[in-house]
Amino acid sequence: MNQHIDTIPVWDAYKSDCECPLCVLAKKNEEEYVDNFLGASVMEPDRRVEVNEKGFCRRHFKMMFDAGNRLGLALMTDTYMKRTIEKLAENARRVAAAGNEEAKKNFIARMGKKSADIPACADEILELTGRCILCERLNTAMDRYVYTLLYMYKHEAEFRKALASSKGFCLDHYAQVMKAAPQHLSGKELNELIETITKIELENLNRVEKDLEWFTLKFDYRNRDKPWGNSQDAVERSVNKMRGGAV
Repeated sequence: MNQHIDTIPVWDAYKSDCECPLCVLAKKNEEEYVDNFLGASVMEPDRRVEVNEKGFCRRHFKMMFDAGNRLGLALMTDTYMKRTIEKLAENARRVAAAGNEEAKKNFIARMGKKSADIPACADEILELTGRCILCERLNTAMDRYVYTLLYMYKHEAEFRKALASSKGFCLDHYAQVMKAAPQHLSGKELNELIETITKIELENLNRVEKDLEWFTLKFDYRNRDKPWGNSQDAVERSVNKMRGGAV
């Protein structure tokens, strides 16, 4: 087995015996991004310009807030808000003009087609709030990891065994691997991969569901003295299996 810088993280994730190795990699990358953005890069002009244009989603804002560096977050958020206000000023001018035009219409005209400008301005605001520089970086990183996983499957017999004996993926990463597979594999190799991942996914979803079911049954007084087995963390594992590192 010849490991190199791209395959080592994937191997490490598979050795962790987790419900989804790609979620392990995503979590590690997210934490590194948060540390990086709140660290020295706060004062890097190029980074600040990019943050000012894109901002962060709710999840990543919360991660940065929870990291405890309130000054670093404040510095980035301040210039991001200033840039957003600049954009909204023009948006507000146009939506106000559209509102004034509507107000000038007589009764008959108001019964007709409404101005498209107001919904368009709302869409612009939603586009602003829908961008996230960390999400973009994470998506790029996860595409690279999926490519590496498929490369390893194609070229490393030992990794094929590790994949086959793993606990599968969360549903999101299961779909991501399946979607990317035809771009990198074909013929028998593609068929074998699809057979492998569908088999282990269903097996492990059923395993987690049985643990979750037993978790619920343990609250029946008749099962009070019976062992928990593997069910004590079944709620967390079930949510993460279905939605990928949610809790």
